Amino acid sequence: MSLEGFGQIAEQLRRSTVQVTSGRHGQGSGIIVKSNGVIVTNAHVVSDARLSVQLWDGSTFPATLSTLNARRDLAVLKISTINLTPATLANSDNLRVGELVIAVGNPLGFVGAVTSGIVHAIGRRPGLGPTKWIQAEVQLAPGNSGGPLADARGNVVGVNSMAVQGLGLAVPSNAVTRLLMGDLQQAPLGVTVRPVAVRAEGSERLGLAILEVAKGSAAEYASLKVGDILLGIEGRPLNSLDDFEQALEGGGERLLRLQFARYDLSKLRNVTVRLGASRVTVV
Repeated sequence: MSLEGFGQIAEQLRRSTVQVTSGRHGQGSGIIVKSNGVIVTNAHVVSDARLSVQLWDGSTFPATLSTLNARRDLAVLKISTINLTPATLANSDNLRVGELVIAVGNPLGFVGAVTSGIVHAIGRRPGLGPTKWIQAEVQLAPGNSGGPLADARGNVVGVNSMAVQGLGLAVPSNAVTRLLMGDLQQAPLGVTVRPVAVRAEGSERLGLAILEVAKGSAAEYASLKVGDILLGIEGRPLNSLDDFEQALEGGGERLLRLQFARYDLSKLRNVTVRLGASRVTVV
């Protein structure tokens, strides 16, 4: 790629990158994904209800939060305008280690800053859960969060989320595509859990200890309690926290059958929770 070609790609990406302000002080970046004002950013960027978006030309719009997925650190915003320049989302499964990538964002008040490097690794990151990350040798700083990570053709392969040990971590673009299609919307079960190793039904198994049950949630209506240990979903044992989180993905009203233990691990119980509604059936 020539320097001129690189500059053109970077300029196009800058036009598709916005500055997101949450409250009075919180700032991050975002990616225009539709010309009618649909913007993707990080979930941790939109921590305040008072949201605004500044475009590359300096114009500013109030923003509303359309979708939030904390597990993948993604959020979708909407502003009331048209004829924006959307970025192109690539198939992140085609990205390979060693490829050149470009990151754009608004770090430390520098609007539309550009950095580049190569993909260092793709996959899970120890200590950050079971989900996949793109790890790249790009320099990220506060304000980069939510901005695009693009390939050498200028197509977005990820959403920059954080810097760990000098390397940038980005959410793969395929997760963004799924979120926009509604496939990553998490039904509100309403529990906070922690993985624990337990012995149940004669063998060592993974359990999820319930640490908190939200008021008015599907879990509360199902009479799940703090201290209960979730052990299975839809008749299958849990092999990872990812099994549990993936079972919650998908919008609409539906049933989810959970297996759990209370006080006595030798006596397992079943509960069918109606996600998206308050009614449940205990079996």
